[in-house]
Amino acid sequence: MKIIQNKLSDLMLAKGFASLTIWPFIFVRTDVTITRQLLTHEEIHGRQQLEMLWLPFFVWYLLEWLIRLCINRATAYWSIAFEQEAYHHDRRDNYLLHRTPYAWVRYYFSSQQAIK
Repeated sequence: MKIIQNKLSDLMLAKGFASLTIWPFIFVRTDVTITRQLLTHEEIHGRQQLEMLWLPFFVWYLLEWLIRLCINRATAYWSIAFEQEAYHHDRRDNYLLHRTPYAWVRYYFSSQQAIK
């Protein structure tokens, strides 16, 4: 994946968000230090996007966020299954080597709470 860290990244990302993956690009704010953990997190999102054929990923992500926003505004972002998978595994450098396809689905059926 190609990392883009410039003024365009700053314009695309709202305050509080360090990075965004739109496969095959990872946009990173210029005031953010790129770490292995950040890259792993975004690479997990890249894999999720490939599994869902890119556009459906973003539609699903938005719909899930909107639904969770209605349930609990404070934890909506942290409760999204895509984010739960990425945050739970972004410290494992080799996670993508062993990840099963559609691994994010298990976060709908687990007893895991929002990861905030």
